[in-house]
Amino acid sequence: MKITCVKGSPRVKGNSSRLADSFLKNFEDPENEIKIFNLNQLNYIGCQGCRKCLTDAEKCIINDDLQEVLEAVRESDILVLASSVYYGELTSQAKGFIDRTYSFNVPDFITNPNSSRLEHGKCLVMVLAQGHPDENMFKDIFLRYSYFFEKKGFSKNYLIRVCGVLNKGDICSKKDALWQADKVAEDILKKEGN
Repeated sequence: MKITCVKGSPRVKGNSSRLADSFLKNFEDPENEIKIFNLNQLNYIGCQGCRKCLTDAEKCIINDDLQEVLEAVRESDILVLASSVYYGELTSQAKGFIDRTYSFNVPDFITNPNSSRLEHGKCLVMVLAQGHPDENMFKDIFLRYSYFFEKKGFSKNYLIRVCGVLNKGDICSKKDALWQADKVAEDILKKEGN
């Protein structure tokens, strides 16, 4: 399997990153190819709304560090998107990446039932680390973004979410979250026949 992990936290070893790593360790096998990108370490800009990807090209024309990330996602079976929750939303780094996935749409994506250029049957694993301890707060993040990723061919979507992890390293005391990461990985491996 090809797995691309896109980490949206500015903290390279923050809670969402560690939770994503906990998930990824289940796929450490010579048969699998894992690519990890820390968005905060890349030089890129958000979508410019030029729509060239729908008119003049079949991919984003912005030539920056995100090109490699988008190509890895295009080739992957599994996308792991990890982000902290900032002000009730994904980080700006993660949102900038998601906006650039607009280039995966076919030109008539609004009316076309096959709206994506990507191969269908991909898997999205969204990893969210939230400082606020109330699980009812911001629970809509996954629902909103999984909708858009489903339109892009990610028909199997999973959420790994932990609340109450405000400070760096808080994830280490959240055994239930680490168990959740292992459980999601186990479910995916069973469904993929490994």
